Amino acid sequence: MSIQVMLVDDHKMLREGIKSLLEFDSDLEILSEASSAEECLDIVMEKKPDVILMDINLPGISGIQALKEVKRRSKKIKVLMLTVHNEVEYLIESLDAKADGYILKDSSSDELIKAIKTVYNEERYIQPDLIPALNARLIQNESDNEMIKDITKREMQMLGFIALGKTNAEIGVELNISDRTVKNHISNLFKKINVTDRTQAAVFAIRNNLIQM
Repeated sequence: MSIQVMLVDDHKMLREGIKSLLEFDSDLEILSEASSAEECLDIVMEKKPDVILMDINLPGISGIQALKEVKRRSKKIKVLMLTVHNEVEYLIESLDAKADGYILKDSSSDELIKAIKTVYNEERYIQPDLIPALNARLIQNESDNEMIKDITKREMQMLGFIALGKTNAEIGVELNISDRTVKNHISNLFKKINVTDRTQAAVFAIRNNLIQM
């Protein structure tokens, strides 16, 4: 029995190119196509593909949002993100949304076929040359988590204000404390998160979703 594949991409020429590549493999069959996330969601439960090749950049609803909705409706359907984005942030966002795989559009036909078969067989597939960057980011996040554990409630407030661009004087007024106390808290905070200026502290806060007050 062949693997039933759905193509979701707003570029017809690309869909035609992928179809011609996949048709050479007798294990694969193009079940259906969609040019938008909305169209995909309209037909996905009727067609019930084994694997969806989902572009991230779609008009209207994004591929990431469509991925989340597909997974909400059916955990059996595998979703392989097919994209031009080689930035690790897109990869992490896709994995967080429960993507079964992530592959770039400039991959070879052999690699694309391998990715489809891998996710169909209940294994995750990640573009090989993106794995080092992903591992580095995961290690960084683990290190950040250890730092975050040591931040006091007051220092967390400081971090939030810094991320919002507040000056020491503005923070002091907001919390009804002196500029000197603010400086001491910020100095301690910088040591704990291993940064040397407010910009680096703001990046740390944003990276770890700590800007909510």
